[in-house]
Amino acid sequence: MPHASRRAALRGLLRAADVEALLVTDLVNVRYLTGFTGSNASLLVHVDGDAASRFCTDGRYVTQSAVEVADLERVIDRAGPVVLAAAAGHLGVTRLGFESDAVTVDAHAALVEAAGAFVLLHRAPGLVARLRLVKDAAETAALRAACAAADAALADLIASGGLRPGRSERDVAYDLETRMRAHGATGPAFETIVAAGPHSAVPHHRPTDASMRRGDLVKMDFGALVGGYHSDMTRTVVLGRAAGWQRDLHALVAAAQQAGRAALRPGASVVEVDAAARDVVAAAGYADEFVHGLGHGVGLQIHEAPLLGPTGSGAVAAGMVVTVEPGVYLAGRGGVRIEDTVLVGPGGAEPLTRSNRELIEVT
Repeated sequence: MPHASRRAALRGLLRAADVEALLVTDLVNVRYLTGFTGSNASLLVHVDGDAASRFCTDGRYVTQSAVEVADLERVIDRAGPVVLAAAAGHLGVTRLGFESDAVTVDAHAALVEAAGAFVLLHRAPGLVARLRLVKDAAETAALRAACAAADAALADLIASGGLRPGRSERDVAYDLETRMRAHGATGPAFETIVAAGPHSAVPHHRPTDASMRRGDLVKMDFGALVGGYHSDMTRTVVLGRAAGWQRDLHALVAAAQQAGRAALRPGASVVEVDAAARDVVAAAGYADEFVHGLGHGVGLQIHEAPLLGPTGSGAVAAGMVVTVEPGVYLAGRGGVRIEDTVLVGPGGAEPLTRSNRELIEVT
């Protein structure tokens, strides 16, 4: 992972924000900038370069940090943010940025005290998140691997007869997660959703011991975690032959998803991309049954910027990786969602999840 180049890119943002260093306390951002995977760490990124920057973790991670963060001076202390705030002044910092979207009021008071009278703390939220919007080649490779693990798990599940009447939602969810691990995932990207029959009309239904029945729509929303990166995919199938209304509903959602993917081009506003899919659903009379945004960014977190939705902001850029996941949910009957993890390329969208999007009748 090109962690040094990411820190170099961040320095340009620090100069624009008129701070001499940034105290990074969000663990996801620390991992993005250093590669560290432990549970306690903070980072001081100095505009003058890595020689003036510091990484801090506690004694549990002496050996691990020596391997994962070999290119920065390391400080071993449990109270990392306070220690680094105190060190900032000794490194010539007079204006210290901090992640105000990740620091509590009490923690801020401790930072102010530790920094001392000659170091002024300045709010600098979202700087690392701005870099994380566009994925570099190493991130894209990890995301491809996570998507491939999820695709392979679903193919195995169907081929082995794992989707059949009598199995519980919980059993299928566990089966999917086990198969993703067998294909290289360190675990599921999030709590797997398996929702059968009327439960499929609940967007974020949690699997139960309810048995699946012939004729049920079965909605599966799942993803794999590989190298810290997440995939996200939803497929909806029918156990047995599909009824006419199930075919129609699936075809509508498929058309909406195709419209959303077609609109996902560099320069398009996130609101426009959402509207491209939402308008298809609304034209069919189901506007009120599409109850969530079209998608979201994925990467080191399963939900990250940008938001593709009516309340989103900004534009799509090449290199972003987002989900496209329209859904229509008919309470008491069933629902359909079709979702892919998609890479925005210079000429349009490339689905990284490649499983069949057609309506599958599992017989």
